Amino acid sequence: MTPLAPVPYPETSFALTLVLLLLAPMAIAGLALVNVGLGRSRSAMQSALGTLVVISTAVIAFVLAGWAIASGGDKDLVLHAAGKAWDWAGAGRLFGAGLASAPARDQLMLLFEVLSVAMVAMIPWGSGADRLRLPAGAGIAAVLGAAVFPLAAHWAWSGWLAQLGTNFSMAGGFADGGGAGPIHMLGGLAALAVIWIAGPRKGKFPREGLSTAMPGHNVVYVLFGSLVALVGWLAWNMAGALLWLNAAPSKLVVVAINTVLAATAALVATFSVTRVRFGKPDASLCANGWLAGLVTSSACAGVVPPLAALFVGLVAGIVTPLMVESFELVLSIDDPSGAVSVHGAAGLWGLIAAGVFAPAAGQAAAQLVGVSTLLGLMLPVVYGLFWLLDWVIAFRVDADGERLGMDLHELGGNAYPEFVVHRDESYR
Repeated sequence: MTPLAPVPYPETSFALTLVLLLLAPMAIAGLALVNVGLGRSRSAMQSALGTLVVISTAVIAFVLAGWAIASGGDKDLVLHAAGKAWDWAGAGRLFGAGLASAPARDQLMLLFEVLSVAMVAMIPWGSGADRLRLPAGAGIAAVLGAAVFPLAAHWAWSGWLAQLGTNFSMAGGFADGGGAGPIHMLGGLAALAVIWIAGPRKGKFPREGLSTAMPGHNVVYVLFGSLVALVGWLAWNMAGALLWLNAAPSKLVVVAINTVLAATAALVATFSVTRVRFGKPDASLCANGWLAGLVTSSACAGVVPPLAALFVGLVAGIVTPLMVESFELVLSIDDPSGAVSVHGAAGLWGLIAAGVFAPAAGQAAAQLVGVSTLLGLMLPVVYGLFWLLDWVIAFRVDADGERLGMDLHELGGNAYPEFVVHRDESYR
C-alpha cells in the first residue's frame, strides 16, 4: 500500500501479472452476459453489440487521451497548498506515445487501466437497458474513457489519494488494489446519472405509483455470467494487488481466497434474505448479491484477513437485495442491471470495510477521504457532463423505438427471430 517505488519490475512478477491480466477480461465477459440476461428479449442483441461498442469507444478514448491523465510520473500536475504537494493529474504523452519504451511495470499498469475503463463503460450501459441508444452509449463511454475515469484512477492509484500516507501519515494511503473506487463506485455513479437523465422504461412506474415487474428475459445467462465473472475477478484482484499494493507473489493465495469468500458469503446471504422475504429464493437477486460480493472484494481482498472478507461479503449480500428493492419502490429508480446497488453501493462498502478491517493504523481515515472524494466530486461532474452530452446525443430512444424494441429499432432484426419478443399491451 506504499507508493510505488521506481525499481525494476522482476521478470517473474512481470510474467505472472501479464498472465493474470490476460485472464481478467473474463470478468468483463461475465458482466456482459449478466447485462444481456437482465434486459428484455427484444433488446438482447443491442445490449450485446452495445457492450462491444462501449468497450471499444472507452478504450480508444483512454489510450488516445485518458492515459496521459491517468499515468503517474515525475512530470505530473502538482498543486502546492498547506505545505503539501497535491498530485491531481498526470502529465503523460497523448496517443499512447512512448509505450514501447516505457518500463515494464508502466506497461502493465496501462493494460490494467485499459481493462478497467472497459469495465467502467459497461456498468451504465447495463443500467440503461431497453431505452439507451447505441450512439449515446458510445458517447458516455468516450467521456468516461477520455476524462472521468483517468482522473479518478490517477487519484486512487498514484495521485494525491495514494499519497495520503506520505503527506498525512494515513497508513499507506488510499488502498484499492482491485478498483472498487475508480471502477465500480464510479461506474455505479455513472449508472445513476444515466438513469436520472434517460428516465424509467415505459410502463415501469404506472400513474398510481406502483412498480411493474420487468424480469430479465434469460436468468440462465445471468447465473452463468456470474460464474464466468468469478474467474476474471480472481485474476483481476491478484493483478491489482501486485501492481497497486506492492504485494509479494506469496500473498496472492490469500487475495484469491478472500475474493471467493466475499462472493460466496454474499450469495448465501442474498439466498437467505430472498427466501425469507418471498418464500423462495430469487435467482436474479442472488446473482446481484454474488456480484456485489465480488465488488467488495475488489477493495478489501488484498488488505484484510479471510474472516473479515467473509463478513464483508455477508453484509453486501444482505444489503444488496434490500437496496435494489428500495431504489425501485421508494425512489422510482429503474435500474435493470442493479448497477447502482451492485457496483456503486457495494464498492463504497468494500472501501470502507478495507479501512475498518485492515491492520494498518490510519487506513480507515484514508478510505473515508477517498470515498468522500468520489461521492462529492465525481457524481456532480459525471451528471453534469452527461446532461450536456444528452443535448448533443439524445440518450433515450423515441417511444416507437422502445415499443418495437431496441434490436429491431437500431439493428433491424431480433436476437430471437423465431419467437414473439414483445407485446403491445404492456405499453398502455
